[in-house]
Amino acid sequence: MNAPTRLFDCIEFQLEKFPQEDMIAAKENGVWIKHSTKEIQEKVNQLTAGLLSLGVSGNDMTIDGRDKIAIISNNRSEWLITDMAVQQSGAILVPIYPTTNPNEIEFIFNDAGVKYVFVSSDELLQKIRGIQSNIPSLKNIYTFNKIEGADHWSKVLELASNTTSSQVAQIKNSIKKEDLATIIYTSGTTGVPKGVMLSHHNIMSNVFNSIDSFPFDQAPEFKALSFLPLNHIFEKLISYIYMYSGISIYYAESFETIGDNLRELKPDIFTTVPRILEKVFERIMSTGSKLTGIKKRLFFWAVEIGKKYDNRKNLGFFYNMQLMLANKLIFNKWREALGNNIKYIVCGGAACQERLLRIFNAAKIPLYEGYGPTENSPVISVNCRRPGGTKFGTVGPVLKGQEVKLAEDGEICVKGPSVMVGYYKRPDLTAETVIDGWLHTGDIGVFEDDIFLKITDRKKELFKTSGGKYVAPAAIENKLRESRFIEQLIVVGAERKFVGALIVPSFANLKDWCEQNNVAFTNNEEVIRQPAVIHFYKQLVENYNQQFNHVEQIKRFELLPREWSVETGELTPKLSLKRKVIMEKFKAAIERIYSENSNHDSRD
Repeated sequence: MNAPTRLFDCIEFQLEKFPQEDMIAAKENGVWIKHSTKEIQEKVNQLTAGLLSLGVSGNDMTIDGRDKIAIISNNRSEWLITDMAVQQSGAILVPIYPTTNPNEIEFIFNDAGVKYVFVSSDELLQKIRGIQSNIPSLKNIYTFNKIEGADHWSKVLELASNTTSSQVAQIKNSIKKEDLATIIYTSGTTGVPKGVMLSHHNIMSNVFNSIDSFPFDQAPEFKALSFLPLNHIFEKLISYIYMYSGISIYYAESFETIGDNLRELKPDIFTTVPRILEKVFERIMSTGSKLTGIKKRLFFWAVEIGKKYDNRKNLGFFYNMQLMLANKLIFNKWREALGNNIKYIVCGGAACQERLLRIFNAAKIPLYEGYGPTENSPVISVNCRRPGGTKFGTVGPVLKGQEVKLAEDGEICVKGPSVMVGYYKRPDLTAETVIDGWLHTGDIGVFEDDIFLKITDRKKELFKTSGGKYVAPAAIENKLRESRFIEQLIVVGAERKFVGALIVPSFANLKDWCEQNNVAFTNNEEVIRQPAVIHFYKQLVENYNQQFNHVEQIKRFELLPREWSVETGELTPKLSLKRKVIMEKFKAAIERIYSENSNHDSRD
């Protein structure tokens, strides 16, 4: 067949070119259950027929005239099957993070007019049932797990006998590449969620441009471990890249089992967000800090060697010999922990710390950073596997097939086939965001060497002190998070006399420090009030301050006793900070920073 033009064409392409016995695999009761390409295709067509029998309609191919089907589930084979079946029926998929709160779900369902929803677990079922009476458009809830008193998704599959294969084919053939494939609601870091409308052509153009630019190889022998939520456009895009390339997809059981799954499966590829890599690195460093004697000295020597690694420079014979030794003695164990078979890791969704890029690549764990918003389907740029295609600290060259320009204020603007159709029901926001075909991303950037795009901050996150000086918080936050004693932090100071910060310590590492320095560690609340601990963090902050201009230096800070999370509302589902929420929730702590009697002053 010709190259796919619609997302669901990818499965037919794989079936013809390199059918797999394990196109998709997931663990059930401790055993990996593999599904072949043929089996998945048949299930997709069966579910399509079931949806059509259920009355799901795409006959009126206007956006408002097409039914909307939601999915709220962990990563599993049913997710992609439902995605493709909804597309083939002519309906529009509305994927939602399982951690989304009921108020946001209610807003999204009513905004999109969701007709049916597929959920995975009893917890999600109860969440939807709790708001169902407020959603007039919602006709029924189907579950992937078998739950007493709920309609299992097999009921829709059973309806397939009421629709002929020719009827399914007729609907499929009527769908054009320009038609909408999905509405993805943004996570709402700054307000009400916005529905990003993406067509088949939007996403497929990004699939092919990513494959060509990175490049991804057609590699039917490769396995990928998938654990980023599939409702995020990055993991959805990468799933179709895998499908087109013949790469088998194995779903991790959970975030907690990623390490075990990596060692067990020995995958060739996975994609991730920086926060997960940071957690991996923190665990590695915590293990290293518990070593003693020569083993401990060798461990931290190897890490320091890794920090100096530069793929664009030959640092000389002596450095190369040291790196070779570090790989043989220390980094080989890191590779074993990841399955010892990684060909490449692609990281996106937020800024990745440059030191992690250097250390992982020094350790022969190829890590590539890319960038792009949902509104661009999503990739704008990516560091490439080609010689000279990667520069640490940047998000790589612009993807082939699209243009990027920097506005006068440095805002990154992109034009090309993957720019969204628009925001659902929000022509006003669409007109503000897409101007003359240029998507205004809200990110500030520069080009290095006229090739490599570097993100310097979010336009809306820049703030001005009361002295009239602009501060870009992201660069400061990224630098301080390099410390293994800082779990999270947010820089504050808009319209204030100086820059401050809320800091969440890494309590596991702080506990080790306390033991080594004879400081009592009873609980989180008590330890952050210990004078020795406060003094330790003052020194730590002051050391990092030397790397910033005077106006950017953190003068005072508050230590907080608990980590921010999705569940407690401070993080988006892709683990980005919800700045407005944090600023409001910890208003009292911020006020203490700027009170005259603050004792968390890094200038002491």
